[in-house]
Amino acid sequence: MKQLEIFVERIILASRWLLVAFYIGLGFALVFYAITFGVKLFDFGAKLFVIDETEAILKVLGLIDAALIASLVVMVIISGYENFVSRFDDEGDVHWLGQIDAGSLKIKVASTIVAISSIHLLQIFLNVPTYTNEQIFWYTVLHLTFIVSALFLALIDKISKKPQKMSGPDL
Repeated sequence: MKQLEIFVERIILASRWLLVAFYIGLGFALVFYAITFGVKLFDFGAKLFVIDETEAILKVLGLIDAALIASLVVMVIISGYENFVSRFDDEGDVHWLGQIDAGSLKIKVASTIVAISSIHLLQIFLNVPTYTNEQIFWYTVLHLTFIVSALFLALIDKISKKPQKMSGPDL
């Protein structure tokens, strides 16, 4: 019976390698997204002298938004692989990776989502005439929901990392 248990545990542990397909897929998605970034950048450069300042700001915000999304993807790929599949062999080149545990990753993802949402909300406010008051209200509510969610994730992470106090006869 013990051999069956060991066999099942090995299968379960080996299944983590299936995550590699997802991380490689995200790497390809990042390549495709980099191409769309290049198209946006080229479009911005081509129209630089014929657009007004507000449109230029909107285009730059779009580029910042793309950079944040790309950073989010990289963060998920690297820390996900490091936390759930295998440690990187050469820690010297990637010494910061060990500092991103699953809880920290959730907070970084939530923070990035809040930043992306902030950029979208700023884009909306720069284009107020193209949105109804109801749309602006719901975009603002959604953004506030992201902020509250990120704050709760940070609070939960802080509480879970707080050292437990020893009490009672186990001292």
